[in-house]
Amino acid sequence: MLDPRIDKLANVLIHHSCRLQSGQKVLIEAFDLPEPNLVCRLVDEACRVGAIPIVNIKHNAVLRSLYRGATEDSMKLAGKFEAAVMTEMDAYIGVRGSANSSEFADVSGDRMDLYQQHWWQPVHVQIRVPQTRWVVLRYPTPSMAQAASKSCEQFEEFFFDVCTADYAKMAEDLKPLKARMEAADRVQITAPGTDLTFSIKDIPVVPCAGECNIPDGECFTAPVRDSVNGTIQFNTSSRYQGTVFDGIRFELKDGKIVNATCRNAPERLNQVLDSDEGARYIGEWSFGTNNRILHPMLDTLFDEKIGGSFHFTPGNAYEEADNGNRSRVHWDLVLIQRGDYGGGEISFDGKVIRRDGFFLPDDLQPLNEGLPK
Repeated sequence: MLDPRIDKLANVLIHHSCRLQSGQKVLIEAFDLPEPNLVCRLVDEACRVGAIPIVNIKHNAVLRSLYRGATEDSMKLAGKFEAAVMTEMDAYIGVRGSANSSEFADVSGDRMDLYQQHWWQPVHVQIRVPQTRWVVLRYPTPSMAQAASKSCEQFEEFFFDVCTADYAKMAEDLKPLKARMEAADRVQITAPGTDLTFSIKDIPVVPCAGECNIPDGECFTAPVRDSVNGTIQFNTSSRYQGTVFDGIRFELKDGKIVNATCRNAPERLNQVLDSDEGARYIGEWSFGTNNRILHPMLDTLFDEKIGGSFHFTPGNAYEEADNGNRSRVHWDLVLIQRGDYGGGEISFDGKVIRRDGFFLPDDLQPLNEGLPK
């Protein structure tokens, strides 16, 4: 039986996110999906508008074997193969399920770095992101429901509600925040274990309302590369390259992470940050503004949008909000500032803009709708 929620999601992806037109080519890449219904509906809708869909089905268990056996030559060849396909595309839809969210936990850091350098970087960073209209999303699985501490049915309801939000309204609500960020110079952030300052002067600001991520709800920029000073203590765990990191803490001086610790895997954390020179500098700073998402679930696409949060990103800057930092790493780390997570403040040029997760100025009040007090 067809699920109308899948039809609605497919329409969001084809028409709102990709804005697909007749004659355009779209790559639909699916990972570990429990069933093919969404892919089928995406193909059907792409064909209905006269576009040309190409489908690539992948399995994380197979990718694990490829990564574990990786050599520089094998990763370069895989990257070359997929880059040739991506170059042909006008749009990209990446749908990731996960039978086991820790499938890559036993892939060594050195092998994952080969993948990042020779496969991910040339295909996605150098071609997909700057040259296609792209959107990435997850797909509900028992593994995701478990990570969110929900039943499968409860998680499905949450997933489709969040992913098919009113993105047109979201875009309107974000406009005043974009304007305030564009006018700001000095930013100060405080929270338990956190006292951080940096500049965002003259760095572009990008509001996000369903164009590239589903679910969405953020407004991002980047700090001036050498302006970040202070400490930050993240209160949200993060899964990166198969490892879950807890209690990450950074000390930064003149933009560089000079000390990095965490509770469970400090050596692996510093190995990631030593991937290249840019990995110890910050490539993105963003407000999370999706108030339907309130608690972390070890999935960056959801966690970075949490209402009352922000994320701070070691590694590569996006070209749309560029501070010049370049890296194979782009790791969104989340700090929730609502009162139930310890609170905190964000100030622009000495004026508090958000306190304990709630925006204070009148023109930003729509961004507080639905946030629990």
